Amino acid sequence: MAPNQEQPRENFTIDNVNIYWRQFANRMKDEGKETFYNAMIKRNPKSSSETLFLFEVDNQVQIDVINSDLDRLMTFMRSSLKNFDFTIEIKQTDNQEEDVRNLTNKDKFAILSKKFPNIHVLKNTFNLDVDY
Repeated sequence: MAPNQEQPRENFTIDNVNIYWRQFANRMKDEGKETFYNAMIKRNPKSSSETLFLFEVDNQVQIDVINSDLDRLMTFMRSSLKNFDFTIEIKQTDNQEEDVRNLTNKDKFAILSKKFPNIHVLKNTFNLDVDY
């Protein structure tokens, strides 16, 4: 018998997933985990099957940050949804420009620096702070 065999398996909607997803993201923000929070609110998870959801992030750093608390995220989502078959798969997106919602100053600077590599020279020359 699998460990989750006796756990609840109630039906849920994508709206339920998104509500609890935001709740967990806000919890991460309250704990000072801004990178985790920003990754979670940028895109919503997409349904791959009834209980499998795909969550796309921009880079490997975000994957690593989320993986560090993935067990906690999964436990929260499963108990909130009352479905212990719920699974999330994290992957790096092929299209970072798609579905952009909230960008931090660091994110904006990273996008600008890709378009204008010399922006680092400007930042360093004038000792500019992009983290305000």
